[in-house]
Amino acid sequence: MDFALATEFYPDDYWYRADAHLNMESALDLVQVIQQLHGSLDPRTVFACFGKIIGQHLPIKGFQLTLDKQKFVWGRHYGIELKHTINDNDDTFILTYQLSVPLSSTQKKLLQQLESMLIQPLNNALKYQNMSTQAMFDALTGLGNRYYYRQSISTALARANRQQGQVSLVVIDLDKFKQLNDLHGHKAGDFVLIGFAELINEAIRNTDQAFRIGGDEFVIITQGDIQAAEIVCQRIIEMMPKHSQLTEYDIKCSLGIAESLPQQQAENLYERADKAMYAAKAAGRNCYRISQN
Repeated sequence: MDFALATEFYPDDYWYRADAHLNMESALDLVQVIQQLHGSLDPRTVFACFGKIIGQHLPIKGFQLTLDKQKFVWGRHYGIELKHTINDNDDTFILTYQLSVPLSSTQKKLLQQLESMLIQPLNNALKYQNMSTQAMFDALTGLGNRYYYRQSISTALARANRQQGQVSLVVIDLDKFKQLNDLHGHKAGDFVLIGFAELINEAIRNTDQAFRIGGDEFVIITQGDIQAAEIVCQRIIEMMPKHSQLTEYDIKCSLGIAESLPQQQAENLYERADKAMYAAKAAGRNCYRISQN
């Protein structure tokens, strides 16, 4: 699945090469350091900038920073190890350095000064990253939301219009979901939505993207033609009887497929797939249909 992807998050490891040579004689402009560290809202860029600075002015070969489940790594992984822990409000930063030689007292003071300059811009970048993620992903299921879908389908169609591949859209609607909510309550409905999102993530390929764009309405952007989308739909239908969160409430779904046409707009592609999905409902539900126009 594409990043956007992308549909789930795991601990991140960011790796950088230590390509800066030590320059112990160069003067360190602390004002410039602050400006450089605050110059980006990408946590990887902030971290890489800090690694380059310490690599230029201190005998440090490598550097690792761990915060909760995130890990950033720069440089080499051998040498004299030096570990610092910095507590900032509720956050605990664990910094581990690999040194070529032990630090002098002056160098230790300089490192502490630089560390104090790192925390705020890195925290700002991480918070911005989290806000950006929340803006693109559905809080309940972890799938992309409607906003992210609109961005992603526009990008996918633009790529297809440049003849860089084919794109198909799958629209999915859970059958009789309203009755489920009415009989068992919204808590049961949320339980089913989460389970169905997990099933979709298992069924799609790494190149596909899944989204929840409404209450019980899902879409999948499939990189490929009708046949590729059909395979995804068949997987979903075959997997549903094996998923306990869905079988507990006898949940099934109807799916519609449409392959993009040259220079087609996103709204038209969705309308075609949505029409095919309703055709699947009319055909008895728990099946998929392909757009014929």
